[in-house]
Amino acid sequence: MRRSLALLVLMGLGGCVTQFRYDQALLAYSEALQDNDRLTAAEQAALATRLQVESERDALVADQATLSEAVVACEAELEQARARLVASAADAGELEADVEAMREALAELRLRKQAADDALAEYRDLVQRFQALIDAGTLQVRVVDGRMLVELATDILFAPGSASVSADGEASLASVATILADIPERDFQIAGHTDNVPISTQRFPSNWELGSARAIAVLRLLTSGGVDAERLSATSYAQYRPAADNDTPAGRARNRRIEIVVVPDLSSLPGFDELQSLAVPRGG
Repeated sequence: MRRSLALLVLMGLGGCVTQFRYDQALLAYSEALQDNDRLTAAEQAALATRLQVESERDALVADQATLSEAVVACEAELEQARARLVASAADAGELEADVEAMREALAELRLRKQAADDALAEYRDLVQRFQALIDAGTLQVRVVDGRMLVELATDILFAPGSASVSADGEASLASVATILADIPERDFQIAGHTDNVPISTQRFPSNWELGSARAIAVLRLLTSGGVDAERLSATSYAQYRPAADNDTPAGRARNRRIEIVVVPDLSSLPGFDELQSLAVPRGG
């Protein structure tokens, strides 16, 4: 439309202007057309650039949204992984503690088994040492309340109501002393037991005194037979630890006895070191 109008103007002027001026006007028009074309091309290029920028911007916005979602998802997975790690660490700690407890329990069990094996071997050795006297009916080797002991009936050793050892009793105790003296690293306690028949004499006001006097008499004969006095002690239980029922003569005879108790070696038991740390020194 613009070109047609300009051409009509030029044609209308054709008869009024010189050829020179016509040419100049035509040249100016041509240049104007060229400028217009250039401007149109620039606008189109600018529009294309703007559209491209907007497209790239939209793509970046979309990418940003996608990345944001990915970041949120990754953070959630990271938090879950941390939670699993904490749980695994806790489980691992508990498992390690359980394993350590099992190791300690197993070590203690092995110690107890070894102590039991040692005690059984010692018992068998004690029986073997006294086998001849056992066969002769002089004594018995027993385990009472977890303690090994040699039991002698007081009817063989003492007359009723007496703490004087008979001749046969002295012979028997001499044999016992020889055997005890040969057992290394063990102490012995001689315990006097009576039946429940009360005694009341000037020397023995009760069964306590009778039981203790008999235990001391046996202790003296053992020391004279070669047992170190530092390894011996004496006590009395009177009638308060019966081995049988006191309602029958046989039961009462069973209760009248001397027990030579093998004092246990606590150093072989678990926990001895802890007990030793609590011990009060002699003379303390």
